[in-house]
Amino acid sequence: MSENQNNQVEEQELDINHLMQVRREKLEELQANGKNPFEITKFNRTNTAGEIKQNFENFDQKDVTVAGRIIAKRIMGKASFCTIQDCDEKIQSYVSINDLGEESYKAFKTYDIGDIIGITGFVFKTRTEEISVHAKEVTLLSKSLRPLPEKFHGLKDPDLRYRQRYTDLIVNPEVKKTFELRSRIIKEMRNFLDAKGYMEVETPILNTIAGGATAKPFVTHHNALDIDMYLRIAPELYLKRLIVGGFDKVYEIGRLFRNEGMDLKHNPEFTSMELYAAYEDYNDMMNITEEMVSTIAKNILGTTKITYQGQEIDLTPSWKRITMIDAIKEVTGIDFNQINTDEEAIKLAEERKLVVDDIKKTRGNIINIFFEEYVEETLIQPTFVCDYPVEVSPLTKRKPSDPRLTERFELFIGGREYGNAYSELNDPIDQYERFKKQVEAREAGDEEANMMDEDFVQALEIGLPPTGGLGMGIDRLIMLLTDSASIRDVLLFPTMKPLN
Repeated sequence: MSENQNNQVEEQELDINHLMQVRREKLEELQANGKNPFEITKFNRTNTAGEIKQNFENFDQKDVTVAGRIIAKRIMGKASFCTIQDCDEKIQSYVSINDLGEESYKAFKTYDIGDIIGITGFVFKTRTEEISVHAKEVTLLSKSLRPLPEKFHGLKDPDLRYRQRYTDLIVNPEVKKTFELRSRIIKEMRNFLDAKGYMEVETPILNTIAGGATAKPFVTHHNALDIDMYLRIAPELYLKRLIVGGFDKVYEIGRLFRNEGMDLKHNPEFTSMELYAAYEDYNDMMNITEEMVSTIAKNILGTTKITYQGQEIDLTPSWKRITMIDAIKEVTGIDFNQINTDEEAIKLAEERKLVVDDIKKTRGNIINIFFEEYVEETLIQPTFVCDYPVEVSPLTKRKPSDPRLTERFELFIGGREYGNAYSELNDPIDQYERFKKQVEAREAGDEEANMMDEDFVQALEIGLPPTGGLGMGIDRLIMLLTDSASIRDVLLFPTMKPLN
């Protein structure tokens, strides 16, 4: 930061401190006169600004009581105008000394931008046709001791917006709309799954084993049991236990925690939906995925044709389905069906100067590396990429036609992954052997590899029917449907590094 910028920041801080001192003095005067707004415990509001504006004919000349934050004031001698903002709209109020009386009007003139007030009066239209409330009574409900940024127009710095979401929601109304859409999208997802016969369940967030995904967990300690525990990285293994137990269709929407990097697509805690259906496979999961996403888009946005960050995307079913090997061939011309040994794959990676860790020098891992390097970002329209190598799919059923591959897909839209699904592995012997390989990788330094979960293997020994499973990142879906560039734009309180 330059010396000039430092000086500007210091001047702003001095201004804010001065304004805060003035506001505290106003509060102290109110308290001394027995008018402490913080002692008010309830206010009987009859209507919101949105209700009045949307149904003016029903409210014209009728008394209402509204409440909200002052966002604008115009003092004009014996009559004034102010605008308040409530949960869904802004509305103007006409305030005069003749209606309030001298003492109340004098008090009103001292109110600051940011103060929360209640207004009782009748609805009318001004000469400029603006729907307003003619105030008969104004009540100070809460005193704002800190001014809104730069006279209500200054909260543009993204870092500050994310840290002070409460202010962001006040001064940037479009942000509030994003989170209203988020709530509706999640509700629509629940409605869709409930209508399909899925039952919503809850599984543990504190786990004794970090499993169900390839990710580095957060570690904590349980004092009473004196054991380390993990914030869950996925609910998968618990949800499949429920299928073993006799539930045919289950889903969970909840928070997951992964101790990994942060960027436009990743936050350490995020919201995911996972579902499992007995007697189905990954083809059924493709069908329900495209139906669910397109239905949500249609019901929320009114269309399945959207624009995301300047890219036209059509969510109308049916979506493209392609194997990972064929997708690599389409982009690079390399056909891994003709490369059958680890040595051939390693040589090919070296020719392309791709970095491959020693523990990942296998054909399957290198296929995945090629896909991530060359293909992912090219998949703009909704695409199911199918048949992943077994090395990167430790919980997935093998393809009968090629045991080196699995019945797994990931959904890509706009060059990003949105969902992951399997024909679930239900062979306990195979599962145990794959867990062992994951443990070996973990012991060799792969912190994201799965741990051994012997209880889950025991559940499979009881018997898991053929099952299809799907996991979807809800935050990314909301980014897509709200045209938000960063995951932080769709999380009310994203993880931030503390200041100082």
